[in-house]
Amino acid sequence: MINKDYELYKGDCLKVMDKLIKDNVKVDAIVTDPPYGMQFKSNHRKQKYKKIINDNNLKWLDEFVEKCDLLVKNNTAHYVFCSFHNIDKFKIAFEKYFTIKNILVWEKNNTSMGDLKGNFASKTEFILFFQKGRRLINGKRDANILKFKRTGNKYHPTEKPVALIEYLLTKFTDENQVVLDPFMGSGTTGVACRNLNRRFIGIELDEDYFNTAKSRIESV
Repeated sequence: MINKDYELYKGDCLKVMDKLIKDNVKVDAIVTDPPYGMQFKSNHRKQKYKKIINDNNLKWLDEFVEKCDLLVKNNTAHYVFCSFHNIDKFKIAFEKYFTIKNILVWEKNNTSMGDLKGNFASKTEFILFFQKGRRLINGKRDANILKFKRTGNKYHPTEKPVALIEYLLTKFTDENQVVLDPFMGSGTTGVACRNLNRRFIGIELDEDYFNTAKSRIESV
């Protein structure tokens, strides 16, 4: 689906990114929440989610990062969510092409499950913040610990808050710029872009999540 405000593609992001590269598309920011390569399993008891596609390995990561480099404009800033499990692999992959500026910490208002008697209770996720060239911040310089309430995962097992994505966008993008989310999930980045008057390109492989994202983005 393509219109003046957004483009939504259902399919493998690597193949769709190849098409965008061939069409000489250039984006101002990548904001995405990819599979973490950790075989995520939700502990939510009331709702059972299907497994996240391609979350059992990171074989796609190097090719994905290379395509990101070909799609982004110079002097742009980008965000990729990741967990502590494989953050080292994500950092190594991205710093081949980009400058890692920071690792942002999203502090949630809940703790995860896991080993209840042999580990600390985790209430954070991490966001790789990197640039191609140098993009100056909009407004004041904030701390790298971001406090936003979790979503409750109404639409997706790893759903991120719209308010968090909106905050990230306002710091390093401007109105009418193009934002790409190659792992669109339930469309949170697209909703944030529409709220903030950014043009959005979203890609999602799973048909159910694609339809959810399409519905959410259209309804804004």
